[in-house]
Amino acid sequence: MPRFANPLLRILIRGSSHDSMKRKQCLQYLKTLRKLQYEGFKTVYFGETDIPESLVTGEDFSDGYFMQTPTWCVVHAGGSQGWVPWKYRMFLRDELYARQEDNLFFEFCGMTKKAYGKCIIVVKGKMQQEEEEEEEKLKDGREAQGQAQGTSAINLTGIVCRPEVARSYGHELLSLPFSYNYLSPLDSAWSSLKWFIINNRKEFCLQSFDNIYSYQFILFSDLITKGIERINPSKWKTLTNKVRKWENYYLSKFP
Repeated sequence: MPRFANPLLRILIRGSSHDSMKRKQCLQYLKTLRKLQYEGFKTVYFGETDIPESLVTGEDFSDGYFMQTPTWCVVHAGGSQGWVPWKYRMFLRDELYARQEDNLFFEFCGMTKKAYGKCIIVVKGKMQQEEEEEEEKLKDGREAQGQAQGTSAINLTGIVCRPEVARSYGHELLSLPFSYNYLSPLDSAWSSLKWFIINNRKEFCLQSFDNIYSYQFILFSDLITKGIERINPSKWKTLTNKVRKWENYYLSKFP
């Protein structure tokens, strides 16, 4: 007589297996990261964050009425030495979501080569992409390969990050496992930028009046630039030291 596992038990078993797989991904990433750092690679974290227009204008939707507003995407990179000396990019997400550009990642890799030498370019992986790759490995019966060799192209809103492009400049592209986003100091830097926008947006507003209408202009680019500048090298060092402590914790607990 066939026996069927309790549904709750199946969920627990699946969750345990999933957690173990994610932990292995994290450890593989950390070991590859430390190996490359030992070989003299500098670490830079490259990524993006969404800036809803409502965050900049301060629109209040507490009355329950919601109007769809545009979302901007800021792309930049930083590390223990501060923001990389590359002009950040802003994209309107709705217009550029389907259009990816290769030339910007070439530009970024060339700049980091000139500024730092060989680098580890860490980009946060996408959950769906990671799951598809793991399913493919399980089907083939293969163990997870080294991150530096196994990382595939990572798509941001307006930039495609390709490992072959990174290697052409002497860099390595690493994908940070989606479940361990806090191992990137860039997330904390983005949070600081958004708090700066909320607390200082009124200082970047201009009022204009004519005979009939009044207008409010927000110096959006200036606001973003000033917010980025406020996250100085000292703050970046604090953020990267915090990430380093987490890395040491995982490497010591799960050798």
